[in-house]
Amino acid sequence: MIRVKTEEEISLLKESCAIVRDCLAFVGEHIRAGMTTKEVDTLVYEFITGRDAVPSCLGYYGYPASACVSVNEVVVHGIPGDRVLEEGDIVSVDLCAYKNGFHGDGARTFCIGKVSPEREKLVRVTEECFFQGIEGLKAGTPLYDIGYRVQQHAEANGFSVIRSYTGHGIGREMHEDPSVPNYGRRGTGVRLEAGTVICIEPMIAAGGYRVRVLGDGWTAVTADGKSAAHYENTVVIREDGVEILTL
Repeated sequence: MIRVKTEEEISLLKESCAIVRDCLAFVGEHIRAGMTTKEVDTLVYEFITGRDAVPSCLGYYGYPASACVSVNEVVVHGIPGDRVLEEGDIVSVDLCAYKNGFHGDGARTFCIGKVSPEREKLVRVTEECFFQGIEGLKAGTPLYDIGYRVQQHAEANGFSVIRSYTGHGIGREMHEDPSVPNYGRRGTGVRLEAGTVICIEPMIAAGGYRVRVLGDGWTAVTADGKSAAHYENTVVIREDGVEILTL
C-alpha cells in the first residue's frame, strides 16, 4: 500500500533529507585516494549523529555500517572495511538518516582523482538518468514511466540498467511501497498521487546487468566484473512536478 504523506509529514521528512543532502556533500569534499572504505563510513556516522539523527542503515537487518560504500564493480551494499581507495576508482556512497520519525535516503558516485573516460561517462550518465527519470513526472504519471526514461537514456549511451535492485517509497519506514524499477514500459503501473514520496535511484552498469551477491550476504557486484554507478534522491510527487528533497 502506497502511503501518501501529509504536508506535516513532508516537512518532517525534509529535515532528514537535508541531513542526507549535507552529508553526501561533506563526503564529496573529504573522500580521497588512500582512505579506506571504513574511514568513509566513519565520516558518515559522525556527520549524521552530529546532526542529532540516526544512521538508518546501521543495524538494518544486521547491516554493520552507517553507509554502503561500493567501489568499482560493487553495485550496491558494499560493506565498509579495509579496502583502500585508489586513484581512478569510482565509489558509490549510499546513506540514510532518521530523525523526527522519518527517514531520508540518497546516494552519489564519486570519482577518485582522474578516472578513465569510460568511468567518467558512466558516473555522468547515471546522474543524467535520474533527471531523465523525473522529466515530466507529476501527479497522475504512471509509475513505470520513470524506469522507462531511465532505461532509454542508459541504453542509448551503451550502458545497462541493473534489474535486481530498485528504488522505493520512503517515510516512517526506510523502504515502503512502491518499488520503483529503473526499467519498464511507458504508460503502465499505478498512477502516482500528489504527496507520494519515493526514492529514485538509477544503478547503471558499464557491462551487463546481471549481479551476484558475495558471501557476506550484502555486497552485490556485477557478474562480469565491470564498473557500476549509483545516483539517488528522495522526491515528493506534486500536482505539477516533483520536489527533490536531497539535492
